[in-house]
Amino acid sequence: MEIRILNSLEDAEKYRSIRLESLKNIPEAFASSYEEERDFSIEKYQNEFQSNDSFTYGAFEKEELVGIITLYEEKLYKLRHRAHIGAMYVSDSIRGLGIGKALMGEAIKKAKSIEGLEQVYLAVVSTNESAKRLYSSLGFEVFGTEKKGLRLKNNIYFDVDFMIMYL
Repeated sequence: MEIRILNSLEDAEKYRSIRLESLKNIPEAFASSYEEERDFSIEKYQNEFQSNDSFTYGAFEKEELVGIITLYEEKLYKLRHRAHIGAMYVSDSIRGLGIGKALMGEAIKKAKSIEGLEQVYLAVVSTNESAKRLYSSLGFEVFGTEKKGLRLKNNIYFDVDFMIMYL
């Protein structure tokens, strides 16, 4: 397995595919929806890869993109000591092999390399125990829960736990 920052047009095509897979397979895990992103262009993702304040990593198994994660730095001056991890996903067919942990490790390593960064945040659906165990094992802790933080189109609600890691 290879983990690296995504940056090319080919990467953007693969990213779009796995991103849509993630939104379709586990809609409760993401604030965005399949319906909102299905018409996004490949160029949109490629442009995001060129941003100076976000870093998207991909896990590749035999040239196939099987996992993704993005670290977003805050842009506002008073919040520049913070970053967020989002868009974390590993394909169903390859879960349980440590890819999520490896992706998180890369994002955390990048966060630690950014001058002035002190905190990393993430949000996770409260019922996603396996993800919360992984994040806790890496040093994240829950600092709050938003009741009914996500609502799917069929009016099913999910509570969201907010987690933080102090670098």
